[in-house]
Amino acid sequence: MNRTTLLLSATGLLALAALALGLPKPPPATDTTHTMAQPGEQEPTLTLPLVTSGDGALTLEGKLSGAFVQAGPSEAFAVLEVKAHAPKENHRVPVSLALVIDRSGSMRGQKLDDAKRAAREFVQRLTEVDRLAVVHYGSNVTTFPSTLVTEEARARMLSFVDAIEDDGSTNMSGGLEAAAQELRPFVSQFRVSRAILLSDGQPTAGIVREDELNALARQLRSMGVAVSALGVGGDFNENLMQGIAEQGGGFSGFLNSNQLAEVFSRELEQATGTVARGVELRLELSGSVTSAEVMGSNTFIEGRTVRVPLYDMAGGQSARMVVKLALNTTPSEQPLELLFAKLSYMDVERDGPAEARVALSARSTEDASVVRANLDKDVRVHAVRALGTQQLRAAAEEMKKGNRTSALGLLDNARRMFGTSASALSGELADVDRTRAAYESAQDAESQRNEARQLQKKAMKNFGYNNSY
Repeated sequence: MNRTTLLLSATGLLALAALALGLPKPPPATDTTHTMAQPGEQEPTLTLPLVTSGDGALTLEGKLSGAFVQAGPSEAFAVLEVKAHAPKENHRVPVSLALVIDRSGSMRGQKLDDAKRAAREFVQRLTEVDRLAVVHYGSNVTTFPSTLVTEEARARMLSFVDAIEDDGSTNMSGGLEAAAQELRPFVSQFRVSRAILLSDGQPTAGIVREDELNALARQLRSMGVAVSALGVGGDFNENLMQGIAEQGGGFSGFLNSNQLAEVFSRELEQATGTVARGVELRLELSGSVTSAEVMGSNTFIEGRTVRVPLYDMAGGQSARMVVKLALNTTPSEQPLELLFAKLSYMDVERDGPAEARVALSARSTEDASVVRANLDKDVRVHAVRALGTQQLRAAAEEMKKGNRTSALGLLDNARRMFGTSASALSGELADVDRTRAAYESAQDAESQRNEARQLQKKAMKNFGYNNSY
């Protein structure tokens, strides 16, 4: 069976499954014949060396899916990973923060009580070297100005939190704009600035469009303020909160109200342990690359450059990106540089800009057997995990819409894909089975939506991103 036949067979099976089950069209799959195991084929055993760069807070490393690519139109994968080192000096970084708390009418009762309790614990953990602003928003916005957390200021902050009462609509943008106004004057004095947004609902006042709220988060990030977005309860827009965190370089969370104190605590630890902020990866595509997709990530394409904004990182954290490359190469005895990656960030300990660079190359051949004999076993696993996770994320969206048959069909698609690397992806297979069983037994819309949120969080981690709670 040749490459074209294999490709048509794999694509056709998914299309037939979609037709039979009435599924939405699955995410596009181009040539996956060198990543998906074929009938009777042995798993790759080759491990290619990593290309590594970086002597600051972050290290960038990567490699391609094989030492050879197929001449002509073809596909390859690249895996890039950013790793944060522990700081050389183990000391807590002073921070400038803003808590931005939803107090709209839907927060009435336990949710607001838990939010206030979590905020009080948060205030108690700050020190005199930190600054804090507290913002709460309903239809209008009320602010406790950014202040160094002395004992006298702490008492006033606690009284301010105690006085919060539910009222009005959800002016999320007003809360973020007030946080920006409080944090902006002190950005140059603090190596780490962050706004922590909490909401239990959809924005109904101020800016309400998702793209405009994401743009507001990008604006804060551009001025040196990271934005984390925490959704609590059952009615918030998880795609919006996740988007705000992604564009703001912070963390997202889908929580019960009784988890707030724990997550606020983790946010503080993340902020005070930050070693790199303003992290961004730029991918420069060679002329042999016709397109590139960073799987599971929101990116910005500027000509032959793909920009990938990443989150602020504390020591020990990481981010992995799987990049699907569409190629058109001619046979070459010498390696062809296909992808050049540049990582830029602010090194918190050095208090200055830093970068790391890697270039990924492969030879091009017309012999498909040479391509398959030189595949990297680790990159194949990452690629299969990402391809299957695309199906998981699509399943989560169908769950939210109440499309039960479609969601189950997409879960089955994911399971088939993970099954092509079953020995390495046994955990993912078990997770799909658990998700399917829990979703099938969910008796009400709220339970089904909760399974969708859990699946969405799982998808982000599978894609290699570690900025969700």
